[in-house]
Amino acid sequence: MNVLPFSFPALREAGARGVRAEDIAVEALRRIAAYGDPAVWIARFPDEDVLARARALDALPREERARLPLFGLPFAVKDNIDVAGLPTSAGCPAYAYAPKESAPVVARLVAAGAIPVGKTNLDQFATGLVGTRSPHGAPRSVFNADYISGGSSSGSAVAVAAGLVSFALGTDTAGSGRVPAAFNNIVGLKPSRGLLSTRGVVPACRSLDCVSIFALTAEDAAEVFDVAAAFDAADPYARARMPETPAAPGAGFTFAVPRAADLTFFGDDEAARLFAAAVARLEAMGGQTRRIDFALFAEAAALLYEGPWVAERMAAVGGFIEAHPSGADPVVREIVLGGKKKTAVETFEALYRLEALKRRAAALFADVDMLVVPTAPTIYRVDQVMAEPVKLNSRLGTYTNFMNLLDMVGIAVPAGIGGKGLPFGITLCAPAFSEARLVALASRFAAAQGLAPGAPLLTHPEDEGFIELAVVGAHMSGLPLNHELTSRGAMFVERTKTAPCYRFHALAGGPPFRPGMVRVQQGGAAIELEVWRLPRAAFGSFIAGVPQPLCIGTVEISGGRSVKGFLCEESGLDGAEDITALGGWRAYVAQGTRAAG
Repeated sequence: MNVLPFSFPALREAGARGVRAEDIAVEALRRIAAYGDPAVWIARFPDEDVLARARALDALPREERARLPLFGLPFAVKDNIDVAGLPTSAGCPAYAYAPKESAPVVARLVAAGAIPVGKTNLDQFATGLVGTRSPHGAPRSVFNADYISGGSSSGSAVAVAAGLVSFALGTDTAGSGRVPAAFNNIVGLKPSRGLLSTRGVVPACRSLDCVSIFALTAEDAAEVFDVAAAFDAADPYARARMPETPAAPGAGFTFAVPRAADLTFFGDDEAARLFAAAVARLEAMGGQTRRIDFALFAEAAALLYEGPWVAERMAAVGGFIEAHPSGADPVVREIVLGGKKKTAVETFEALYRLEALKRRAAALFADVDMLVVPTAPTIYRVDQVMAEPVKLNSRLGTYTNFMNLLDMVGIAVPAGIGGKGLPFGITLCAPAFSEARLVALASRFAAAQGLAPGAPLLTHPEDEGFIELAVVGAHMSGLPLNHELTSRGAMFVERTKTAPCYRFHALAGGPPFRPGMVRVQQGGAAIELEVWRLPRAAFGSFIAGVPQPLCIGTVEISGGRSVKGFLCEESGLDGAEDITALGGWRAYVAQGTRAAG
């Protein structure tokens, strides 16, 4: 069963083959009905309304359709952003109201041809990074339903990662548009404050709030941003977009990362390993690393919830919560009403301190192009968060809370899958008005990472589980036998190397020409490989086609993790050429001695 990917290029290619906007809408509605997490949505347009919008787009003359940059793309909207025809509740049914018109950011997307499907779940009043503070239930990570989706833009992230829509709008005050992206293996773009209008958005901290974008790729997110970014004179916090020249493709760059002493993962060794691998990958792309004292960012982060900015939440919805205490989530109620304790003196003292921190940050960014941090230090199970809702939520903001206070742009990107099968992400961030440069670097990082975005079983939702398989030869992406994986619904996970304990050989015979890898006690090296995720139901038929002397065994990969993978019986090395020094099959093929097979 091959499912149509909902990325922008895939849907446009489908359109060129004759697939209509109505066909895409039908598929989106089918997926929504079949998806097993009822907590994703708060309100949806009737199916017939969605289909009617799609038919109206299909009925436009071809030249008009061509002028719509988001033609036929289904999208979701976090339920603290107004969409005409659906109530806005901010995750609190007692607060719900019927907006007279859509928020300007939504209206611009609809005018560009995108099709709104419905309103998604969130931590109530956008207060939380966990996705569990909602009377509508807690959406779950698309990788493992025991784990949180992240919040507060929980439903929006899951809807994109699960392939229910092409993109979604969230909001981001303290990390709500980035943490859920990391926990669901997608991109989360938090633009500069004010570039996307926040008129028609239920405020959390009005001076800091941003509308954010979830998408499968940085390029898709940038397209939505380009459409949505327009100065809104009726929004007091709106700013005009500044001209920006992105770095040339392939250009070198300098990036800051926290010193080892400043990095905390709360005991999550897999997250620490994946962050180190991401830094190494950025260096391999031509990046120059600068280790920095993270104290200024940590201090700014602490101001958000430990300082007077929590009083902004009281100003936004505190009156309603005081009048309707039983209608609010208990944790949200405690946080918001806690803002009453902050004084004007504390507010001014914090403002003075923030200006000093901004000056220090500006000095840092005079010497580096961007800062790179883990998007979140770890991920928690739903039951863990329910047991310690405030403490664990606070931990998740370690690398996100400072960003809006310091007036920065951030883009969260996938950065690997850990040994437990859970995704990890990093965030690239820089001063305001750096969107194009960060998107370009995020795109380069994604290409180098080679990780398929979204849910691991998106193309085969009926399969229960998967097996990770390391391939070292012609089954790698772009080589002649790769179709034996893709035709079985396999998804690319990562490009990495083995542990340095293998010898690598070009076997005699062919075509197809094949390598043979054997584990050795001494004299081994690290060999390039790709890890693919193969549905369990397809694993048997795949290994049945593996010819001797090749076999499937256990391969140790960089970082100490083990997966199933291709090995070779030693008896098959007769007449083989030892090519270990080349480090991998691609390098051997590049010599042109043999065909790529």
